[in-house]
Amino acid sequence: MKWLQIHITVEQAQVDYTETLLNSLGAGGVTLDDAENQDLLEPLPGETPLWNHVIVTGIYAQEDDEEIDVAALETFIRTQLPDAPLRHEFLEDQAWERTWMDAYEPIQISEKFWIVPEWMEAPDADAVNIKLDPGLAFGTGNHASTFLCLQWLGKTDVKDKVVIDYGCGSGILGVAALLLGAKKVYATDIDPQAVLATKQNAELNGVLDKLYVGLPEEFNEAFKGKQADIHVANILAGPLMSLAKEFSTLIKSEGEFALAGIIEEQVADVSRVYSEFFDILDVEKRDENWYRISGKRKK
Repeated sequence: MKWLQIHITVEQAQVDYTETLLNSLGAGGVTLDDAENQDLLEPLPGETPLWNHVIVTGIYAQEDDEEIDVAALETFIRTQLPDAPLRHEFLEDQAWERTWMDAYEPIQISEKFWIVPEWMEAPDADAVNIKLDPGLAFGTGNHASTFLCLQWLGKTDVKDKVVIDYGCGSGILGVAALLLGAKKVYATDIDPQAVLATKQNAELNGVLDKLYVGLPEEFNEAFKGKQADIHVANILAGPLMSLAKEFSTLIKSEGEFALAGIIEEQVADVSRVYSEFFDILDVEKRDENWYRISGKRKK
């Protein structure tokens, strides 16, 4: 068997229509890729940002005894998307799932702290190893913001502490805190898929019994009357600034915090807003333009 791939380059607003079109024409799967090498900011929970121009690719199984009429397929697509650049290619049969899995590899956070895709062996069996399904939700450790938060957790004393993971995505930060010895993690996200992914990744790592995760209104009810020792929030600068006062009520006096999802131009504004409630102790940079702000709540 061979596989036909049809690549269509469209503007962001045309992506949903193009996906629907390819699926309606029998695509076995559709993928999205950046057409212009454009960086994306780490999204808010529940958001799925796209590039300005996107390569939408449909893949079709080419059976040996039943060839696809590629010319007819492309002619029809052009009637629907007349201005979109279009090309195709044939690929020999291969294990597509294996190809996808091979794109991932273990990520070392520190000397004894790793993120390991669930199907791989840990490079250091004696280290703290977070098993992760990279396909479940945003947050695999590859992005600078996630890495900065993991790095901070790795050098923070979380043993027997209560930790909040606000905007949990895949749950990687909360799971990391529990594997590092936290007593309890309360996680929240506005995306139900993130809530599910966090539960699944916690179960994968054997820490589900120590983790609570829910949508914000559920989190607020579950955490009512409590305060955390440690608070991590990896979202974006705007929401971080709007939540500063609320975060200050969730953390104990002198409790520690780390914020990420902040670019260089936003560091001063975020620091100014948080300095009303918190002592800013450290600002760390990674990958050119991404920053983490950390410190303690004022007494």
